[in-house]
This record gives sequence, C-alpha cells and structure tokens, in this order.
Amino acid sequence: MQKKFKKKGFGLVEAIVGTAVFLLFSIGVYSGVQYIYKVVYQSRVRIIESSLLSEELETIRNLSFYDVGIEDGSPSGILPRTATTTRNGIDFIITRTIRNIDDEFDGQLGGSPDDSSPADYRFVELSIICDDCGQQEPITMSTLVSPKYLEGDPDHGGLFIEVLDADANPVQGATVHVLATTTDPTLDLYDTTDNDGMLRLLDLGAGYQAYHITVTKNGYTSDGTVTSSAEIYNPVKPPATVAAQAANERSFEIDLASSIAVSTLNETCQTVSGVETNIYGTKLIGSDPDVLLVNELFSTTADPYTFSNMVWDNYGFDTLNYDLIGSIPSPPIILNPGVNLPVKLIVGPNTNHSLIVSLTDSITGEPVANASVEISDGSTTTTLSTDLGYASQTDWSGGSGQLNMSDPTRYWTQDNNIEVGDPAGDLKLKFLGSYYMNSGELESSIFDLGISANFVDIAWSPFAQPLETGSTSVKMQMASSNTSTPGTWDYYGPDGSSGTYYDKYNTDINDVHDGDQYIRYKMYLETASTSYTPTVSDLSINYSSDCTPPGSGLFG
Repeated sequence: MQKKFKKKGFGLVEAIVGTAVFLLFSIGVYSGVQYIYKVVYQSRVRIIESSLLSEELETIRNLSFYDVGIEDGSPSGILPRTATTTRNGIDFIITRTIRNIDDEFDGQLGGSPDDSSPADYRFVELSIICDDCGQQEPITMSTLVSPKYLEGDPDHGGLFIEVLDADANPVQGATVHVLATTTDPTLDLYDTTDNDGMLRLLDLGAGYQAYHITVTKNGYTSDGTVTSSAEIYNPVKPPATVAAQAANERSFEIDLASSIAVSTLNETCQTVSGVETNIYGTKLIGSDPDVLLVNELFSTTADPYTFSNMVWDNYGFDTLNYDLIGSIPSPPIILNPGVNLPVKLIVGPNTNHSLIVSLTDSITGEPVANASVEISDGSTTTTLSTDLGYASQTDWSGGSGQLNMSDPTRYWTQDNNIEVGDPAGDLKLKFLGSYYMNSGELESSIFDLGISANFVDIAWSPFAQPLETGSTSVKMQMASSNTSTPGTWDYYGPDGSSGTYYDKYNTDINDVHDGDQYIRYKMYLETASTSYTPTVSDLSINYSSDCTPPGSGLFG
C-alpha cells in the first residue's frame, strides 16, 4: 500500500512574522555595529585632540615670555585667539586664553602690601573641539608660564572690571569686550567674568579714557562705556582710564532682559491705533544735560507694541495726539528683570486743558481706590472719585444718524429743537426769531464700553445754568443693554423707573444698569423763560471696569 505525504509550506502570516523578526534582529545588529564604530571614532578624535593640545602647549613653552599672549589682547603677544588645524582630514578649532596672574606671595595690586608690578606670571588655557564630529564639550589643557627675571612693565597698570545684576550680586560668565587702539600695546580682548563677577586685567598700557568696555551675556541686557559726543556731552560711564602701577576699577550692571507690550485703549476698552507715544525710563547715559538710556517715540498699532531686550527700570509714558487718562498698571511702570509686562494705556480725545490725578498709599505705594478728589478755581468746584472710567461726549456738531458711537461729534436723533453747531461743540435750545424754543430732546449713539461695567454717576458741564431757565433745565435718562442693537431701549431715571430724571439734585446712576456693556443717554433741555437757554458743553457717564486705571481720575 503506497503512502501519500502532504507537503505544507509557509502561510502569508508566518512569512510576514518571520520577516519582521529577521528585520528587528538585523536592525539591532546594525545599530550595535554603528554605535561601536561611533565610540571608536570619538575615541580616535579625542586622542588626536589631546595630541594637538600637547603639541600646542609645548610650542608655547618654547616661546619668549613676552611673546606668550594674544594678538591685541592682554597680555599682548603673537598668538591669535582662535586657530583651525587639520589632522587626518579632520578640522579642529583651537581657542587660546592667556591671562596675567597677580600672585599674592609678593602682595597684590591695590592690596596691602601693594604690588606695583602685579604681572607675576601667565596662565595659559587651550581648548579644542571638532564642530563636525558631533562633540558637545571641548577638551581643555592649561599651564603656567613665568618670566626668567622680571615681572610686568612698571609703566603699566591694571584694570578690574566688576559685573553685577539688579540686586548687586556678581554675574558669572559675562562676556567682556575691551578695546583700546591708542595704548601701547593696543588691546582688542574678549574674556569672561569669574565666580566673583570680576575680570582682572594686568599689565595694560597706561591711557586716559582709552579703554572702551562692553559687557554682554546671552539672555541679559548689555552695559558698557559711552564715548562723549555732541548728543552725549558728559557720559555717565566714559571709557576707562588705566594709570601706571595702579588698580583701576569699573563696575557695570546687567540682568535678565525684559519686555513691555504696550496697548492703547479708550475709556470703553476699545483699541486705539496710531497713538503717538513716548516711552522713557530713569537710567542715564549722559548728564548736564541729562540723556536717558530709554527715550523713544513710537506709534501704537492694533496689536500690542512690544519693546524687547529692555533693562529693568521705572518707565513712564506720554501721548502726543491723545490725552493720556491713565495706565494699567499705574505709573510709574516698574519693570523687573526677566519679565514680560503688558501695559494698557487708557487714552481719550486730545483736549486743551485736562488734569490727571493719581493717588497712592504713602506706605505701600499701592493705588488708592474710591478716593474723593476735589479741585476748585475759586468759583467752580469739581469732584470725582478715583478708579472710575467714563463714556463722554464733548461735541455734537457732526449731526444725527449715528446709531453706534464711532464719530465722537455725532448722535442718533433729536426733535429738531436743539442747536448743535452754534457754537460748535455746545448744546442749547434753538433760537427762532427773538426767542428760544421751550424744550428739546436728544438721543445719543450707543456707547460700547467693551466690558461689563458698574455705573456710578452722570455729570455734565456747566452744572450751573441761568436761573431764568428754571431749577431743572437740564435732565437726563439712561438706557443700557448687553447687546448693541436691541429692539427697544428702555430709559430710566435715578429710581430705576421711566418716570424720573437725573438732574442737578440727583446724579447717582441706579444699579439697574450694572453689568451691562452698552449704554446711551437721552437729554432733555427746557427753559422757564424763552429769553434764556440752558447749555451743555460736555457730558460723562462714570463707571468702574477692568479697563479703569487704578487710583486715577481725570478732570477733563
């Protein structure tokens, strides 16, 4: 009987799984081999770098002591700061650092005892790195080089540069650039501060205001000397002087850079662009006359205008084509190191005469809210409270037909009994023939405050009207909403009903309007004698909101 055998091969799933296992094994082996090659290559590169540094140090040891220095450096010598060398087809960058050392064995410059020749010997540090080899840190070697007989030149002096932060703490690792083109020898040196925030340069050629210094650090502000010019007659930090056999000291201040983002808004929290603004600080770069480090004119845009790399200071702002009503935070704007500070400038229409009052606590320096401020010219007294914003109108001569307030000279409608253009900017009853109209009514455009508000009071000027017009010749009602175009605006008086009016006896706004964003008013003028008319020159609705400058008030 013949047996039959069935032959069975690999299925698709088995083939895929087997291939995947083989690939994982192959990739692992390949990665391992690659890693071994990389380690061997890096070790080979390090061996070459160590050999190159040893050769370089031996070359320096065989130089004359007076040649051991950096070109245009301190000490001055024949060696460039950096050099590129090629070995086995690989490029290496060698960086040289050479410093004079004032050993305390025989005293130190400016110390006790005082060492008049402080350059006792020289410290040489060499570092090497291959930028194309994936290295993160260089290899470093160092040595000391001493003169055969003498110390430094007795006609030279030392320059000690101290770098501090805003709290007077030392700044380590700051880059110091010292440039002197008129000294012997000349100097063009880049070096860094030590753990004490100091860079001590010895054996420098003497020179009056000959050394120009710039101090920088990544992420920090910069500081340095300033040369006298027509714009800066007396620099606060002129170039440094080095006197022979003396320790000359200079200090500089740097800290984390900050930024200020400036927005300009009106009293209704809406963005105002094109505000010509001046930002200024208190730090000086020149005196007699004073020249400020920051004193810049700019024009605001729809987006916040950002100043980067700003130094810590107290800043102020002036606006040219608008009235500056106040700022958030309140002035002066205190900018600390390493912060991004948003600043809101609240602006209003440019007026001929206005007064901003800012109140702060004498102990804490914090703004004082809800304080009553009164000013008087001897005949008229005006009172306001701090921490209030306002929606105002001072001109109606643009005419009717504007529902939403955009043109501050226009309004929504009137009964044709009110004069808006004679003189321009004032409201009064129309004069027909020999008499004024008995009464008139005007409804304003809709003010968008930009944010929910709590309303305080309504005020107008002049508050006192001719006696002949009657005791309540100017009256108001207010309507509010949380939408800009409701079907009906309901006008209310001080008791929250439609049957009362705000007049000179009652100007506190009823809290029925609190929490609303949109507001408008209706004004009623009337006279008891048609030979006289009441007049309104300006009107303001006062409220508090998140756009209200703290501790401030504006007399418009």
